[in-house]
Amino acid sequence: MGTKSGIFDMIGPVMIGPSSSHTAGVVRIARAAIRVLGGIPDFATITFYNSFARTYEGHGSDKAIIGGLLDFKTDDANIKVSFDLAAEKGLEFSFKSIGNASVYHPNTIKLNLNKGDRKVEVIGESLGGGVINIAEIDGFNANFSAQSHTLIIKAEDVSGAIAFISSVIAQEKTNIATMSVSRKGKNDIACHVIEMDSGIRPTTIAYLNSLTWIKELIYIPDID
Repeated sequence: MGTKSGIFDMIGPVMIGPSSSHTAGVVRIARAAIRVLGGIPDFATITFYNSFARTYEGHGSDKAIIGGLLDFKTDDANIKVSFDLAAEKGLEFSFKSIGNASVYHPNTIKLNLNKGDRKVEVIGESLGGGVINIAEIDGFNANFSAQSHTLIIKAEDVSGAIAFISSVIAQEKTNIATMSVSRKGKNDIACHVIEMDSGIRPTTIAYLNSLTWIKELIYIPDID
């Protein structure tokens, strides 16, 4: 996936906390994850890896991740009291830490989220300056930044699927910035992750959702 850059990358976001990697990036990973889930979770298991595992309490990453799961923005003062607010909103959570996982980026978080009967697993990386990469969703490679409008489509691995989805998006007159397709095996379910320069209409989302070979569609507008 190509690297995006801009003013945000150079100066970072307005944020609560001492470090953009350990607070702003963490908040944005969580806010992306709850959009994959479809709302604030009932329960979250949060695993910090590598550098995060050693510093998450001292740098406030624990409060930041809970604040993000409650959909607080990076500059929301409520992040400081997110544990108390989580209890009020019925969000239960637990933390784990794994200090030496060489397969993961130094600042990696895995979120296992439950909301009713729905469960998702999201792995995110904080890259600095508040910039993030959502590396995996439910075991599929994802690799999107949440700085663009993003479609996540889980579909049967049918011939012509990529071209068809691209043609539908083209009717919206929006450019596809990046597209990746991941599958766990031949003829298995494929996960399409498409970042776009602008949004698409609800009618287009509904049309794609109506296709029998598309099993799940998640639309994530850009996250500020």
